[in-house]
Amino acid sequence: MIEIWQEIYSTIRRNKLRTFLTGFAVAWGIFMLIVLLGAGNGLIHAFDANSSEMAMNSVRVTGGWTSKPYDGLKEGRRIQLDNKDLEVTGTQFPDNVISTGARVRQGSITLSYGSEYVSTSFSGVYPNYTEVERIKPAGGRFINDIDLRERRKVIILNKKTAELLFPKEEAIGKFVIGNGIAYQVVGLYSDQGDSDSREAYIPFTTLQLIYNKGDKLNNLFFTTKGLYTEKDNKAFIDAFRKKINANHRIDPTDNGGLWIWNRFMQYLQQQNATFGLRLAIWIIGIFTLLSGIVGVSNIMLITVRERTREFGIRKALGAKPHSILFLVIIESVFITALFGYIGMVFGIGVTEIMNTVAGNQTMDTGAWQETVFLNPTVGVDVAIQATLTLVVAGTFAGLFPAWKAVKISPIEALRAD
Repeated sequence: MIEIWQEIYSTIRRNKLRTFLTGFAVAWGIFMLIVLLGAGNGLIHAFDANSSEMAMNSVRVTGGWTSKPYDGLKEGRRIQLDNKDLEVTGTQFPDNVISTGARVRQGSITLSYGSEYVSTSFSGVYPNYTEVERIKPAGGRFINDIDLRERRKVIILNKKTAELLFPKEEAIGKFVIGNGIAYQVVGLYSDQGDSDSREAYIPFTTLQLIYNKGDKLNNLFFTTKGLYTEKDNKAFIDAFRKKINANHRIDPTDNGGLWIWNRFMQYLQQQNATFGLRLAIWIIGIFTLLSGIVGVSNIMLITVRERTREFGIRKALGAKPHSILFLVIIESVFITALFGYIGMVFGIGVTEIMNTVAGNQTMDTGAWQETVFLNPTVGVDVAIQATLTLVVAGTFAGLFPAWKAVKISPIEALRAD
């Protein structure tokens, strides 16, 4: 066995440049595959992180502008949702709607406690708001059904707002003054959600009453059930749109009067995009690996041609065909494994650097922060599997020239130039 490794070392030493170029192609293939997978994972992990913070079976509805004249009314009317839309959503679709809620907003609120004060805005919401939006509790509780029914003056503050108003005290249980009205702090939340991080939440019914909103609301939210395909969701949204359009005298075929964001449809589109991204990465990576495999095959063909006389002498002296076959294959596997491992190490290293430098990138949309790149790393198991695949492919790449060497008769080999 030692003699075999000595021969392999001697062959590689005699052909340093050729071996290096072939090995570089192998290492580059593994390196690029791992880096591409890491970058793709960064995007995919960001998609998953954004999706995990919200219920994927949720729908948000906002009033828009009509795009068609209808029932004697001109196009271009501004549509504002109301409590009747909320009631219709909760009662007319029992097979597909789990829970309903709404949001109404009031801006320009000065919130104070003692000598401390902040400028903020109020959102009146339902208890299910935390199910459909990015609101993470950071202490206390959120709005509940009793708050809603009794129109209680309770408030949930952003954690940063609470730190400004209560720099040395516990916020929960204290009373703050918002434009002359006292509200008891019953909870805190920690992230920005889909709105300004200074926003505070109070019961929907409380805000409608105190700020004379009548029966108007800004957004309608609900969660769905029994809608598992794109076809099912489209049919439901069409039926829902027609029902709400009828409440506001909008043409049944007018899609401009309501802006509807179906997160499940978005999720399906995201999954398709994720699949396409993974497929593209693997196709590029596989072709890059193939270039390395072709390089190994070429160098082994050249090696066999250059060593034809040597193999003829070996066979004439009684060398077994399998020993020559074994020698050529071992050389192929060694080159592939060595440079494949080098490419794997450098690839994992680059993904770790990417993770350190840009492993949690967010984009400020103006209303909230969106994660766009997260944890661009590749599991060691995937890297090892890719390297082993290349080694196996390298073995087969060396098999053909090795078999060719075995088939040559000693006389033909000795006549070769």
